[in-house]
Amino acid sequence: MSPSVFFAATGPDLSLFARGGPMIWVLFGLAVLGTMLFVERTLFLHRGQIRAKAFVDGIKNIVAKRRLVEALTVCEETPGPVAAVVKAALLHADDSADAMRFHVQEAAVIELPALERRLGAIAAVAQVAPLVGLLGTVLGMVSTFLAFERGGNYAMAGALSGGMWQALLATAGSLLIAIPAHLAHHFLTGRVRSIVRDVEWSGNEIMKYLLTEYRGAKPGETPDADSPAK
Repeated sequence: MSPSVFFAATGPDLSLFARGGPMIWVLFGLAVLGTMLFVERTLFLHRGQIRAKAFVDGIKNIVAKRRLVEALTVCEETPGPVAAVVKAALLHADDSADAMRFHVQEAAVIELPALERRLGAIAAVAQVAPLVGLLGTVLGMVSTFLAFERGGNYAMAGALSGGMWQALLATAGSLLIAIPAHLAHHFLTGRVRSIVRDVEWSGNEIMKYLLTEYRGAKPGETPDADSPAK
């Protein structure tokens, strides 16, 4: 719910936000937290996602000219887990296949957990918000029944409306937070899966190239980065 709706004045001293009761402030805090986490994760994943195929092809072209140090420099200057995994393979280009694979997997194990960081917090916001809204709804209904009990047969609508407002606004606020939070978690999880696929493909592709074309070149020959694997 937009701030203009929440804070719209419905009377001289009372706003919709104030009518939501104490749980509305908890929901407001969850909304702020969820927004901050989503923005931070979106920017982080955007920086870490590169065009994996174009990057690996560029590294192959550099390595094909036997400029391994230049290829390592390009990897260091490129952010994201794809570059880190390719760099690990280049650092062990002359090792055995098993040793190279071990170091590539080790680099992936170090890099990939950072991609999933704070996604659990966003999922928690999506799950907790409806519970907080339900608590606000129950408290609102309790307030309504207390007002009705005190007023007896002559309870006025104004005395009962406060609790109903609290119940309805807590429910609406929780749904307005939980739905976008679920969508944000789904979106970010998809981005993470996409980067993980790029990392796996890049690691396999650079290892295949180093173990075949790069090592298969005769002394004094420049391996062809585009030649088929032997």
